[in-house]
Parts: sequence; structure tokens; C-alpha cells
Amino acid sequence: MRTLRNQQGLSILSVLTIAIMVGFFVMCFLKMGPAYLEYLTVKDVVSKIAKDPETPAEPLSSIRRQLSTSFNTNQVKALKPKDVEVKREDGMLIINANYEARVNILKKIDAVMIFDDLTYSMESERN
Repeated sequence: MRTLRNQQGLSILSVLTIAIMVGFFVMCFLKMGPAYLEYLTVKDVVSKIAKDPETPAEPLSSIRRQLSTSFNTNQVKALKPKDVEVKREDGMLIINANYEARVNILKKIDAVMIFDDLTYSMESERN
């Protein structure tokens, strides 16, 4: 017969605590995953436009139209094309698509994801 001193393992309270923690993180992953995947789509669209060698020579309205078409094609809902800053400054074309996404986790608990690596600048041929 075993005494309490020799018994090993988790108690039911420990197992329940671990299950609740794992469940919470899975729920966070499931709720935040789509916003992160949409960020990857935005990053792909903006970087393709920024890396196009013809982009610096195009008028700003044409670049905005490309963004709008690409966002519509890829069903980007978190960021509107009008929220993307496209400007020429000191001979540089700057595309700034930084944004943040807010996802409701529980009733009054939100997760805020800040996507601030979406600024591209390239030398412009027009001023």
C-alpha cells in the first residue's frame, strides 16, 4: 500500500487549471489568427506595389487605385485604401500602411495588435 508521501501526479485542481489556461490561449489564437493573416495579406500587397520598379514614376492616384484593387481582390477589410498614406517627399515616394487591429477576446477584454512595419520608401523620379 502506498502512502501519500510516495504518490505522484497532478491533482484534479491542477489539471483543471492547466486545461483552463490552454483553452484561453487556444481561444486567443483562434480570435487573433484571422487578423494576423489579414496583416500578412496587406504586407504582401503593399510590398509588391513598393517593389515594382515602375511604381515611383506613377502618379499617386494610380498607386492608390492599385492598392484599392488589390485590397478588394484579396478581401482586406481591416485597412481601407484611403487609410494608406501615399506621398512624395524630398524626391522619395513613401507608402505608409501602418495600422492596428483590435480583437475582442472576452466581454471587456480586447487584444490590440499593432502592425507598424508597413512603411516603404523608394526614390521617386517625379516631384
